[in-house]
Amino acid sequence: MLFLSVSLVVLPQVVLGAEAVPSESIAWWVWVLLLFIFSFFLGIVAIVAGVGGGVLYVPIVSSLFPFHLDFVRGAGLMVALAGALSAGAPLLKKGLANLKLALSMALIGSVSSIFGALVGLALPAHIVQLALGSTIVFIAIVMLRARKSEFPEVTASDKLSQVLHIQGIYYEESLKKDIDWKIHRTPIGLVLFVVIGFMAGMFGLGAGWANVPVFNLVLGAPLKVSVATSVFVLSINDTAAAWVYLHKGAVLPLIAVPSIAGMMLGTKIGAKLLTRVRTKSVRVIVITLLLLAGARAIFKGFGI
Repeated sequence: MLFLSVSLVVLPQVVLGAEAVPSESIAWWVWVLLLFIFSFFLGIVAIVAGVGGGVLYVPIVSSLFPFHLDFVRGAGLMVALAGALSAGAPLLKKGLANLKLALSMALIGSVSSIFGALVGLALPAHIVQLALGSTIVFIAIVMLRARKSEFPEVTASDKLSQVLHIQGIYYEESLKKDIDWKIHRTPIGLVLFVVIGFMAGMFGLGAGWANVPVFNLVLGAPLKVSVATSVFVLSINDTAAAWVYLHKGAVLPLIAVPSIAGMMLGTKIGAKLLTRVRTKSVRVIVITLLLLAGARAIFKGFGI
């Protein structure tokens, strides 16, 4: 009760900041309620469009809500982490997520995500806004141009993947047979996951948008294995970065809790709607939103 009482008093002053709408104009709890509703619909869109909630949450919430960017990034990591933790174990149990592939990339990605979180919290807000906006625009372009390969052809695995024993077999229900797969270009993948982890920690983004193309197109893992392993990697990388935000006091329950609750409820609805809607149309809307949010973040970084 003491914590709740302090939060009710401090939230309007700390979270909203000087440029926010005055507290006498809009009550603090209205923003919390709106955040829950927004996260709910965001969860639906994220599942239908096939993207992680974190990559949508941070740029859009930071553009539309009067919360400080540090708190938005902290909540964004918790949102992405909650979704990954709920899905990671079932995918691993089904044999789709590969533990050796996940741990090899997550180990180096989690270390870089810690450094990314430390750098992001140390930089001035307007610099982070500029970098975030540029990154979001880049992500939208990558999503627009991304191609997928359900079963990439890997003629021979490289020496590093052989040493790490990264290979596997999973049952493909659509073909009614086991798929034997292996990967190549492992050193390139490790370098890319250093960059991905750093960006995820710095901006509070779930990195599913980058994990899947690297696993699938660079390393040559099957698409379903790439998606499932990406979820498992997120649960490790985001946990590492989230501890930094928690330690620095950049995770506020009154922002994180309604965001996580709304996102989790929305993803359940989105999963049921997945077979009934045209994902390509929703994906176009998501890319458009990302471009607008990215442009807005860049303008805010320049003080416009």
